[in-house]
Amino acid sequence: MSEEKDLIFREVQSFSSTLRWLLVVFMAVSVVIFAVALWETITNPKTTNTLAPTLLSIIAMAIPIVVTILFFILKMETEVRTDGLYVRFYPFHIRFRKFSGENLAEFYARTYKPILEYGGWGIRCSFTGKGKAYNVSGNKGVQLVFTNGKKLLIGSQKPDELAAAIDTMLK
Repeated sequence: MSEEKDLIFREVQSFSSTLRWLLVVFMAVSVVIFAVALWETITNPKTTNTLAPTLLSIIAMAIPIVVTILFFILKMETEVRTDGLYVRFYPFHIRFRKFSGENLAEFYARTYKPILEYGGWGIRCSFTGKGKAYNVSGNKGVQLVFTNGKKLLIGSQKPDELAAAIDTMLK
């Protein structure tokens, strides 16, 4: 069977555009500050060794640029197919992670507190026994509990549809 015939549910999420543009502003300000510092380091005749400050300034300019680009290309894809649940957090996961129905003890849609329970959004791990979370925005998702006791929360803007799709997959 082809993947499209097996597809029951698909959702693609990315970080909010407001957050993305705030990062662009942060990146622009950071690059300007570090570019001025780099220019001062290079053109100041009193500076005898400019290699270390120059490298530090270049690295300091590169970090906000890379983080901003990353936030623009990050996306989380969730698919429910007849043979399992597939999640990919691109670009960290090049291929989908498959979660088989046989390993699933229970699942349910729920509202959660991203910062308190998982420390925010992204690929997160809870230190309070809540397990892992894949999320990019909001506070709703589907909690998966596996037969080995491990837990995974899949963030979703359509948690009830995702839970219904998982139920369909299991039948």
